[in-house]
Amino acid sequence: MRRADRLFQIIQILRRSSRPVTAADIARELEVSPRTVYRDVADLIAQRVPVQGEVGFGYILDDTFDMPPLMLTPDEIEAAVLGAQWVAGRGDPALANAARDLIAKITRVVPERLRPIIINPAIGTRPAKAPPPDRIDLARTREWIRDGRKLKIDYLDQHGVPSARVVWPIILGFLDDTRMLAAWCELRQDFRHFRTDRIAAAEFLDGRYEAQPTALRQRWKRDMERRRSASEGA
Repeated sequence: MRRADRLFQIIQILRRSSRPVTAADIARELEVSPRTVYRDVADLIAQRVPVQGEVGFGYILDDTFDMPPLMLTPDEIEAAVLGAQWVAGRGDPALANAARDLIAKITRVVPERLRPIIINPAIGTRPAKAPPPDRIDLARTREWIRDGRKLKIDYLDQHGVPSARVVWPIILGFLDDTRMLAAWCELRQDFRHFRTDRIAAAEFLDGRYEAQPTALRQRWKRDMERRRSASEGA
């Protein structure tokens, strides 16, 4: 790896971590010695990159530091294109269009030498199987999730039995053959998952629910982990 690339990678490693990163951890990822990392970090500091820390404690990058957002490595370009391909084939219409726009934007701004990675990719996704039609506006649902607003839905279970519920939407899951809405259900007083093709009708309510969206999402994740552990131990 060229030294300039290594310096860039050190910045990337520090950017993606919310905790101090030790020289040993950086060295393992870059496959160099800790001494090389110490020298590289000293060079970054000399170039006014706001790295803070010390030997034995670890390094952190000041939140105020930023770089041009599209200084991408070949691996990062492939990762972005692969993810965008998946979304373009499986996302709702608004997300699919956004994914195609993203690929077009990346293609326009990356250096000429890197464009073949996008035009003739070495990776790809399996062709998508069309999921059942959604019966709820997913773009608007994502907006309600971000704002922490409630939904009132008419839902049909797997046997076609209807129920009316007010839910606190948490996250939309995009699977290969269907889409799911995870939410807190006021009727059941518990977390539930609803297939979007079984939502017969939806009313987007103005009221916000009584929890922060991030806190509710963390509760849902803990509940999922608990259920998974319980099923593995059964």
